[in-house]
Amino acid sequence: MLSFTEENYLKAIYRLSEGGTKSVLTSEIAEMMSTKAASVTDMIKKLSLKNLIGYEKYYGVKITKQGKSEALMVIRKHRLWETFLVEKLQFTWDEVHDVAEQLEHIQSNLLIEKLDEFLGFPTADPHGHPIPDKNGKIQTVRQIPLADLVTSKKCVIRSVKDGSPSFLQYLSKIGVYIGAPVVILEKIEFDGSLEILIDGNKKVFISRDAAQNLLVTE
Repeated sequence: MLSFTEENYLKAIYRLSEGGTKSVLTSEIAEMMSTKAASVTDMIKKLSLKNLIGYEKYYGVKITKQGKSEALMVIRKHRLWETFLVEKLQFTWDEVHDVAEQLEHIQSNLLIEKLDEFLGFPTADPHGHPIPDKNGKIQTVRQIPLADLVTSKKCVIRSVKDGSPSFLQYLSKIGVYIGAPVVILEKIEFDGSLEILIDGNKKVFISRDAAQNLLVTE
């Protein structure tokens, strides 16, 4: 059984490695975990001994198949709990992350399977991020930033890259949500901002940064 801290490190390494496809520098891990390099070094030794990561000097950290499986299970629990909090307890999507960070470390596999069934086996969390199934498989759909589309293009909001409470609160305020149909009415050349039409009846202006953090499908 892994400690909470070990699970958090594995989750961070998995994300930094883009799903285990590349090596990660210890400095990147320290930054994501908001900790000192010495603490990262100690944890790398622990995770290496458990065959959850591999480490080569000058090349960095690479997550193993076993480590990837452990990380995906933590992510699965986190996203299922976020879904439960929003759908069943009426949390808003900007309130759930910190609570799910605590709940994701519950060890009962039976509880998580029952939770998944209770929720109807969801494939995405309230932020549009895919939920791994019990075997660690993820259903992926090609998504692109809203900012990359051309004027008059129709699309649907599928997920957010920036999950910070302030950004999510901003999106709620202007009426953007996961699943919202959107049309780009105008792209402002000066600063890259966009005028968009949401739900066919609400016009809003958003910055280029905001549009880069909204992922869509056409």
